[in-house]
Amino acid sequence: MKQSFSDRMEQKLGRYAIRNITLYLIICYAFGYVIELVNPDFIGFMTLEPAYILHGQIWRIFTWLVIPPSESNLFFVLIMLYFYYSIGRSLEMVWGTYRLNVYLISGMLYTIAGSFILYGIMRGLGAPAMTTFGPAFSTTYINLSIFLAYAATFPEMRVLLFFIIPIKVKVLGIIYVVILAYECISIGIRYGMLIGMIYWVVIGASLLNFVIFFFTSRGKVKFNPRQAKQRMEYRHNVAKAEQNKISKHKCAVCGRTSDSNPELEFRFCSKCQGNYEYCSDHLFTHSHIRYDNTGDN
Repeated sequence: MKQSFSDRMEQKLGRYAIRNITLYLIICYAFGYVIELVNPDFIGFMTLEPAYILHGQIWRIFTWLVIPPSESNLFFVLIMLYFYYSIGRSLEMVWGTYRLNVYLISGMLYTIAGSFILYGIMRGLGAPAMTTFGPAFSTTYINLSIFLAYAATFPEMRVLLFFIIPIKVKVLGIIYVVILAYECISIGIRYGMLIGMIYWVVIGASLLNFVIFFFTSRGKVKFNPRQAKQRMEYRHNVAKAEQNKISKHKCAVCGRTSDSNPELEFRFCSKCQGNYEYCSDHLFTHSHIRYDNTGDN
């Protein structure tokens, strides 16, 4: 069977994928919350602003990922961080580490590209060279893309809305999308077509990874989170068994095996007491092993 392009890329690049990438994203958010608590004004130097990036502030390409979604209540901050970590782990169990990496990193790259595209459009319309967008391009929509991916992968799973009302995640995902569309339309009506276009570009760029995922992977996953965990544990155990398997032949002198050196021949020595095997380089040159700890050549 012919492999798809993504499968071929996974074989080549899969070993470079970051395991538990969602945890690193959550750590970035936690660091951002600390910065907001200690020095809120410093966040202004971390936003994704093409105008400043083009004038030398290259760090903004990366630092916007540290800016967390707005939330002042510490309790809800902790709940949010744990929630996104748990759904990120569930996605990694089903998709695999490489595919989740591709999904998240592509979302970040689309967001960066969208900010530069919007900046170019604004400049083309006569906006000043130092036009900025504030925190418009933020991790808020990266988080939303994670949740929408979870809703599309596990549509029948239920969560407790307001910790009380059980609701399917697919319904919650639809509600989020409807609210976003309503906000964009209402902002365009209230503040004009240009401002509305800005929000459409911001949201569209940030969620482009989900759109691509939805139309290319819809319906291909049939696991719930518990099955996904079992599936991931099974794959981990198989890989571990492959790494730790005992080779069929191993030289008692040099330790080379039939797996590491398939070109060698291995034989047991009839003069050694016990089951000792040697490669062709040491079969006739080793000291014979005796139970009385004496050896002869």
